[in-house]
Amino acid sequence: MTHTCLLKSAFAVAALGLSVTAFAQNYPTKTVRFVITYPPGGGSDFTVRPIAQKLSETWGQPVIVESRPGGSAMIGTDYVVRSPPDGYTVLLSGSSEVSMNVALFRKMPYDPVRDLQPVTLVCTAPLLLVAHPSLPVKSVKELVALARAKPGALSYASIGTGTPQHFAGEPMKTTFRIEMTHVPYKGGAPAVMDNIGGHVPIGFSTASLSTPHVRAGRLRALAVTSGNRSSALPDVPTVAEGGAPGFDILQWFAIWLPAKTPKDIAGKLHSEVLHIVQSPEYKQRQLEVAADVVGSSPEALSNYQKTEIEKYRKIAASAGITPE
Repeated sequence: MTHTCLLKSAFAVAALGLSVTAFAQNYPTKTVRFVITYPPGGGSDFTVRPIAQKLSETWGQPVIVESRPGGSAMIGTDYVVRSPPDGYTVLLSGSSEVSMNVALFRKMPYDPVRDLQPVTLVCTAPLLLVAHPSLPVKSVKELVALARAKPGALSYASIGTGTPQHFAGEPMKTTFRIEMTHVPYKGGAPAVMDNIGGHVPIGFSTASLSTPHVRAGRLRALAVTSGNRSSALPDVPTVAEGGAPGFDILQWFAIWLPAKTPKDIAGKLHSEVLHIVQSPEYKQRQLEVAADVVGSSPEALSNYQKTEIEKYRKIAASAGITPE
């Protein structure tokens, strides 16, 4: 290559770098879409809408939330993966589509580690282990004793196979060496309603959905599934305290971009989102649904995702949850 060609090549690379930086400085110049992978009204919706509203106010551009549910939360995720990597299509994921599904499916339409660029872990929330008041148990230890006295007689509700609720129920069975029948539902509301009706005596539910029924006496809270007690539910013990050291199953929500999105754009989004989620207003809003705000670095989210994938692979193997 001649000296002239080398100079032209260097100038081209420099120009490309300048154009990317300029693009990031001007970003966004049009509507930004946050894609959620579950129907509106759930935890992901509650997590992202305040963020979208504040970003819209800050940027002076529309920031909308678009629901693309289905396919074990993979339809919406795959849509983001295949979108142009320009910062205008953003994923607000739950834990299933970026970690748990790896243990459940032999083939996925995307690689959650390779095809997504981490932005931040927004928040984590425990699940609540609840029982119908007619069940003669008030703690995890009493539940285990009853399950051992009546092998196979108890059942527990979840919002579906491969969900955090399912991944809480199965390791509880193996840890305590008890039998409970898994009853999957299509959503949290019908599962909780059958818990309240006594049709399924045990349930793993989001705290935001089941806490009002606990307070009204329609359900009894036995434990939270997090490793530590929830700051929103400090009087409710953990499953670990009931005799399962290390038991820690969390529902979590994180923000991602398509893998090839320029780092300057990802960095700008990260900085803006972090400012929002660390505000007292946002933290209080999440505390109302028993969620703890994190606001991590991209690197911390990447490491957390990989740790979670390995954890759920081990749970699936030990509990006999086979990939589809």
